Amino acid sequence: MEVFPFASLLAGAFLTLLCFVLFLNIFGLPANWIILGLVALWKLLLPGQGQLGVWFWAGMVAFALLGEALELGVQVVKARHYGSSSSGTFAGMVGAFVGAILLAPLFWGLGALLGALLGAWLGCYLMEVAKGRPSSEAMNAAMGAMMGRFLGTVCKCGTGAAMIALTAHHIWPDLAEPEAPAEVLGILLHALIAC
Repeated sequence: MEVFPFASLLAGAFLTLLCFVLFLNIFGLPANWIILGLVALWKLLLPGQGQLGVWFWAGMVAFALLGEALELGVQVVKARHYGSSSSGTFAGMVGAFVGAILLAPLFWGLGALLGALLGAWLGCYLMEVAKGRPSSEAMNAAMGAMMGRFLGTVCKCGTGAAMIALTAHHIWPDLAEPEAPAEVLGILLHALIAC
């Protein structure tokens, strides 16, 4: 019996890749859809490994759509709650995207999150001031846009993590269960000798 089967290593490496892809959500990129595409590629290249049926794919697409809806919806609701206009909310979304790209090189890529938050605030603030609103109201609306962007990103990352967990559940190879205590002892001895 193999201590580290190749199928487990392959599945582990693939799931690790999906976890790295999940962080693309911070940059405002469609990470959940990339995850969906990579899982489809997995199914295409390794059709025998994993049980990826119709309900699996329905769940994956549902999580990806939910992530998009939450990201957009939370940002709009928070911005509106703090008094942002439609144009201010839209400017905050554009500002978040531009800010994430501009600050992405900082802090090993984590500057993208800071850039998205600052960009959402600045975009909304500038639009509200350009529309003639007082600075205090514009700052309040901009705070809502920034908070909405942060919470939307968190929600989208959460749905992406659920996609990865669903994938892990379906592609991880079943481990053979020992049939007798002697076999368990043999596996432990084999592991001790390997160490």
